[in-house]
Formats: sequence, structure tokens, C-alpha cells
Amino acid sequence: MIAKRLRILVLMHSELVPPTKEQESEKEESSKDPYIHLKKLADKDRLETPWTTEHDILFHLQEMGHKVRALGVYSDLLKIRAAIDEFKPHIVYNLLEEFDGETVFDSHVVSYLELLRVPYTGNNPRALMIARDKSLAKKILMYHRIKTPKFAVFPKNKKRKVSKSLQFPLIVKCLDEDASLALSKASVVHSEEKLYERVDYINQKIGVDAIVEEFIEGREFYVGVLGNYRLELLPVWEVFYKKADHPEKEFYSRSAKWNEKYRSRKGIDSGKAKISPELEKKIQTIAKKTYKALDLNGYARIDVRMDKNENVYVIEANPNPNIAMDDEFAESSYYQDQWDYHDLLHKILNLGLGWQKGS
Repeated sequence: MIAKRLRILVLMHSELVPPTKEQESEKEESSKDPYIHLKKLADKDRLETPWTTEHDILFHLQEMGHKVRALGVYSDLLKIRAAIDEFKPHIVYNLLEEFDGETVFDSHVVSYLELLRVPYTGNNPRALMIARDKSLAKKILMYHRIKTPKFAVFPKNKKRKVSKSLQFPLIVKCLDEDASLALSKASVVHSEEKLYERVDYINQKIGVDAIVEEFIEGREFYVGVLGNYRLELLPVWEVFYKKADHPEKEFYSRSAKWNEKYRSRKGIDSGKAKISPELEKKIQTIAKKTYKALDLNGYARIDVRMDKNENVYVIEANPNPNIAMDDEFAESSYYQDQWDYHDLLHKILNLGLGWQKGS
């Protein structure tokens, strides 16, 4: 564990900096660091705040004794440089998932940190670039003989034709966006007509390229992985659909993640996977191979689905996934040798500090 008190610059989207107005008077009286006054959010509040992850990390890093500063950024690299020159952080805790409104630009921000020789948490630029492009990631997985659903890419403003090798049902997604953007029940299609309708929606309404892949009916699992060269696998986590008529047809759509009425109606919950030790080891081994094949480091979550014959398919790799206290990654870590949230944050800090040293 990290022994000394660190200066940590927490980098986040400008709209996700937790508010501090209610702490103004306390701040003036007792601290120059406003986030020292953040309190743990109540369950109800957590559902209504888009900055839950940022809140949790700011609060707990300060609770652990570190000197923490939040920096909200949208499209100004010079703002990052100025904060680094003034604050002189030992490390940047990178929570930025896009830059200038583009998800794929987050890798460039990390490249900038590397040019400044500033340690940071999470994945390296190449890993971010590869994993964000779902088609490129799938090609690499196929090369390494890691099962992933067959797929096709439908770029904007180009002639489209579905391959006869793809078998319905298919699921239509954004090629390089995350957080389940535009992922809903309508994303799963059973005919060419519906396929092209959904591709049009992604291309024109969302304004991005689409990726179409065979939909694997079955169970959905997540595997947290931490490490740079020596990897640590977290327990396999499963999404449950306790009230769904056909849980094997369900998937983690945007509503399944964020809409509490929908979650209640479907009985959606998550927890440690109810599988045999042998199957858990199999899934973890696939996650480990995926992590290495995509050159991931720091921490990532590997999403897989398993069909009725226990064939396991990697759906995608998520570098720098959500690590709010009550998110799947953090919750699964609590089963790892009695870790708590502080242990997880310290582990991620250590991996960031060790990356430039090759450890």
C-alpha cells in the first residue's frame, strides 16, 4: 500500500465535478480543499447524480489522507498543463472518458500526460485506442482465437449490405461509444428491414458509425482485471433478471442500467456469479487472455456472454470502467481477500505509479 500522502489531481469531465456550494462556509473556516467536506451520498441521491463516481473517488482519496484537487476539463489541454504546473501532482487520477465531445479522443489526453512525464491511473494510450474501436478489438481477439460474436461495421454515408454469414438475431450498437449509448430493446433485430432501420438510427440520429454483431442468448458476466504485467482477476460478476420471462434474451441496455422503474419491473440485480469454480476459472482465463491481447493495463472490465452450451463470448473490453462504490467493478472487488473501497483505490494508484517504472 502507498505509505506517503500524495498530491492527486483527479481529472474528469467539466460537467461531472461534484458541487460544493453547500460547503462554502465550512471550506473558508477549515480547509483550502473543498472536497474534504463531501459526504457519502444516500442511496436515493446516488440515483439522481451523474457524478457519483467522481464524488466517491474525491471523498475517499481525501479520507485516506491524500491532498486531492478536482479538475474539470472539456476541450482545453492547457488547463491540464496549468494545473500540473501549479499543483505538481504525484499522479493524475484519470476519470476522463472523452475530450471535446469525442470518446476516442481520451487516448490523446493520456498521451499528453505521458509527454509531460506525469504518472496517471488506468490504461495507456494504445490500449484505449484499441479497445474503444470495437471492430479493431474484435479482430485482435479473433486473431488470438478468443471467441467473440461475428460482426460487421456500417459506417456513415457508405453503401450498406448485410453479410449472409451473420445469423439473426443481431444487435446494433455504436462503434466507438460507451455507457450503452443508444442501446435499447430496439437494438436487437430479427430481420434485414429492422436491421437497416436501426443502423439508420445510429448513423443519422446518433451521428456515428454502427457495429452489428450476432446476439448471444444466455447469461451475462463481467470480470474485473487489475495489473500492468502481473494480473489480478476479480470474482466473476453476473447480471440477474429475476422477473424477466426470458432472461436469456435480456441484456444490459441503457434502461437496464439507469432506469429504476425498468430495473424494478425486470427484477434486475447483479452479484457474484452463481457458477461452478471450474466455470469461473474458465471465464477468468478468457478475461485474462483478452486483457493481454488488447495491451490493457491498470484496470479494465471484460464483458462476456455465455450461451446454453457454456460457450463463452467476449462482448467487449472496457478500459477504465466505472468504479463508483456501488458499481459492478468495485462490488466484485470486495470479495477479493476482504478488500474495501480504499484498498481498490490504493491498488489503482499503485498500478499507475508503477506503470512508468515497468512494474
